Amino acid sequence: MNFHLFFLFFLVFLAGCSKPSEKIVVATAANVQYVMKEIKAAFEKESGKEIDIVVGSSGKLTTQIREGAPFDVFVSADTKYPQEIFKNGGSAEKPKVYALGSVVLWSKNIPEAELNIDILTDDKVKKIAIPNPETAPYGEAAIQVLKSKNLFGKIEKKLVFGESIAQTAQYITSGNVEAGFNALSIVLSPEMKDQGNYIILDSTDYKPIEQAAILLNHSADSPKKETSEQFYNFLYSQKAKAIFQKYGYK
Repeated sequence: MNFHLFFLFFLVFLAGCSKPSEKIVVATAANVQYVMKEIKAAFEKESGKEIDIVVGSSGKLTTQIREGAPFDVFVSADTKYPQEIFKNGGSAEKPKVYALGSVVLWSKNIPEAELNIDILTDDKVKKIAIPNPETAPYGEAAIQVLKSKNLFGKIEKKLVFGESIAQTAQYITSGNVEAGFNALSIVLSPEMKDQGNYIILDSTDYKPIEQAAILLNHSADSPKKETSEQFYNFLYSQKAKAIFQKYGYK
């Protein structure tokens, strides 16, 4: 068990010792982190119950769930990881799609009029950030875009892999790379809005990014079961859908 996972167990243990509650922990894919802040606020206002959010790449969160992390709901950036959890007995219910995501090409300094997929081959573009395709679905989609345009082989050596979509955003907004791939939901967030320029990539150039959530077994026999189910159902409510749409999800 790694240090981060141990620390998470320790925090949950302390919370349980100090105040027995129905507070749940929601494992959240990095591309959903900003929209989840609004959904969390809306849910807590409506239900009067509190939730904690843990953010990471979908692949790493899945690994933590496999190792016994005390998560109650998993909000993924794809369907593959939740489906894997279901098949391995981590949930009694099949995962459900809550939104479709969109990929953007984003740059801090390249003017919007010049920003397009072909500029990545230009000599002035030295580094291109991309979420790790092995653990981040948006990284996998970005690779599909590059291959569909026959650009992957030409720019492969320029690629800089972020651990998650959040780290990739840091590379882009800091100017450490000339351009990068990310999620539309990130560039539309208040925290990232107006930080550079972006274009929405053609969704026919990558497989649809169906993002699913799953209700985990962790709280099945605990006082948190009701809250977990309430939050899971809230994700598919009209209120939540309106918030997802605000951040560019379909």
